[in-house]
Amino acid sequence: MMPEPLMHSELTPDADHARRFGGIARLYGDAGLQRLSQAHICVIGVGGVGSWVVESLARSAVGRLTLIDMDMVALSNVNRQILATSETVGRDKIRVLQDRVKQINPQCAVELVDDFIRPENVADLLCSRFDYVVDCIDDFRCKAALIAHCRVAKIKVITVGGAGGQIDPTKIRQSDLSRTQHDVLLARTRKLLRQSYGLPRNPKRSFGVPCVYSDEQLVFPDGAGGVSLQRPLPSGDGSQSNALSCAGGLGSITHVTATFGLLAAGYILNALAHEGD
Repeated sequence: MMPEPLMHSELTPDADHARRFGGIARLYGDAGLQRLSQAHICVIGVGGVGSWVVESLARSAVGRLTLIDMDMVALSNVNRQILATSETVGRDKIRVLQDRVKQINPQCAVELVDDFIRPENVADLLCSRFDYVVDCIDDFRCKAALIAHCRVAKIKVITVGGAGGQIDPTKIRQSDLSRTQHDVLLARTRKLLRQSYGLPRNPKRSFGVPCVYSDEQLVFPDGAGGVSLQRPLPSGDGSQSNALSCAGGLGSITHVTATFGLLAAGYILNALAHEGD
C-alpha cells in the first residue's frame, strides 16, 4: 500500500516550498529557482493586466512583491481581472491580491502601497531597490515619468501598452518601447519621453525599455450596440469618447489582458532566472 502523501500543513516551510515550486526548479534549475525566490518585483497598476502579472509571479516562486495601486474592485472588472469576483467587489485590489498571493506562496513577502504613481511622487514611491518594475499604468504622463525615473535610477523596467479594444492574443508582441506600433498610449508615452526626458529622438536608437504591446487594429463600440473599426469622433466637450484604459469606453476580455500580463511576467522570470548564466 502506498503511504498517504503529507498534507501541506504537515510539511516544514522548506519542504512545503519545494513541493509547491519543484516544477520551477525543473525548468530553471535549483539556482534559477533560488534567484526567483530572492527577487523583489514591483507591479504598478494591478488591474486587467497587472493582476495577471502578480498571479504569474506568485506562482513562479518570486519571493517579494510590492503592489502599487489605489483602486477598489468593481463589478465591471469581472471580465478581465483575476482578482474580481462577487466576494471581492468593493475591496482594495492590492489587499485582495495580497491575500491571494499568500494562498499561493506563503513565503512571498507582499508590500502594499495604496497610492497612484504620478510624476510628482514617483521618486518617493520607487525609493526601494527592485530587481524589476512592471509598468501597467494607463496614463501616458505617469508612464513617461515612471520610465524616465527608472532609467535614471538604473532600475530595470518593463512597460505594457493598452489592452482594450482587442480580441486577438496572437497579435501581442514584445519589443523595445522605441519600436512599438499601433498603440496610441505608447506613442504618446514615447513622444513625451523624447520631448521632456531626453530619450533618443533618432527612431533607430533603442530606449532600452522592453515593452509588451499589440499591433491589432482596435475595435470600438459604435454607440448603437454594435462595434466598428472606426475611431469615434471626440465628444462635444472635446474629450475622447473612447478612453485607452480598459475601464473606459473600449471593451476588454481576459484572453487578451491576461496574455499581456503573462508575456510581461515571462520576460522578467526568464531574465531573472538566467541572470549570471
